[in-house]
Amino acid sequence: MSTPHIAAEKGDFAKTVLMPGDPYRSALIAESFLSEARLVNDVRGVRGYTGLYKGVPVSVMASGMGMPSIGIYSYELYNFFGVENIIRVGSAGSYSRNVKVRDIVIAIGACTDSAYASQFNLPGTFAPVADFNLLETAVKKARELKFDFHVGNVISSDRFYGDSADLPIAEQPQSLWGKMGVLAVEMETAALYMNAARAGKKALAVCTVSDSLITGEALSAKERQNSFTDMIRLSLETAAEL
Repeated sequence: MSTPHIAAEKGDFAKTVLMPGDPYRSALIAESFLSEARLVNDVRGVRGYTGLYKGVPVSVMASGMGMPSIGIYSYELYNFFGVENIIRVGSAGSYSRNVKVRDIVIAIGACTDSAYASQFNLPGTFAPVADFNLLETAVKKARELKFDFHVGNVISSDRFYGDSADLPIAEQPQSLWGKMGVLAVEMETAALYMNAARAGKKALAVCTVSDSLITGEALSAKERQNSFTDMIRLSLETAAEL
């Protein structure tokens, strides 16, 4: 059952997988939140675990950084290992004054500057969106938990470092995308949503705002760890409802 990037057997993964970018964060989630967690993949150090959350089987596996990486892992999970739902849990940079550091952004859709969709040979522009059931469940749980959250569009970029620093602020990406109502920037969601659509599966991205490209505020490494706990808890509570 192994693929070029995942060495696991059929049934090793639960139907719902949480996907942080960082392999060490997948280990942290498994050790801190799951009971009976067992390692099911460690190819290239990309750790995947399956355990129980409130008695419900849940897996967690890293996606790596960027759309090519999450594109590989989500494709294999959806198409070879029977996974039905993937919830991305990661960081994002705010493009809105209303979206503060530590807030949670639940991505209803994902704009992108990537050519990832070109592989599907569509006669137009595809709009990558979340699964409504996952989205609705996450919003309900976020309200119950009284978290500070926003639901809206993100932009999945192919670039972490862009060559726009010398441009006037009005011509920089945070201003151009922000005026279209885009809440935050990250690097994976659009590819995940496209892979889910193509496979007939479900996906959702839940991100913690780690910094603001509007105000310049940013969380320290310690603050990120504490804030990310809310995002992980929200995603696991959502998974437990599926």
